[in-house]
Amino acid sequence: MKKNLLGILILGLTFVNIIISGITMFSVMTTNQKTAKVVADVANAISIDLGTGSSEGQFAEAVPIENIETYSIPDKMTIALKPTIGDDKDHFCMVSVFFSINTKHKDYKKYSTTISEKENLFRSIINDTIAQYTLDDARVSQDEMKKEILKKVQEKYSGSDFIFDVSFSDIVFQ
Repeated sequence: MKKNLLGILILGLTFVNIIISGITMFSVMTTNQKTAKVVADVANAISIDLGTGSSEGQFAEAVPIENIETYSIPDKMTIALKPTIGDDKDHFCMVSVFFSINTKHKDYKKYSTTISEKENLFRSIINDTIAQYTLDDARVSQDEMKKEILKKVQEKYSGSDFIFDVSFSDIVFQ
């Protein structure tokens, strides 16, 4: 009889252990999901891509190096940044910009001859885009600025993506 009572006691404790394990697992899973959601929201707020590492809208990895031509804006541009609230100082960004062009793209022959003629248009797009940022935002949002400049330049070329990347070779903030 003592063996049966001991077996029943062990069986009862096993069920209690399974129930407690299930409750613990459920509470940990919901907490983990909430934590993952908070991390994703914070990453979106500061514009960090948690994906595979490729930037959307930029296809630099897909174009072989022998098919890439670059066009540099000849002089460094000095751009006044948007004033920071509570700061009475004027801030500037000095930047050299160049564009990467796919020489094998179907629109390359059509548009490549006019790129140097459109330099003032490019300068205007770059100036307008960077001037929208405050000093602190510009420092942390360089990839966002590049994407925005690229999008506006591609729109000027009827949505063609023969210009597929924008890069800053020298950028200084003051």
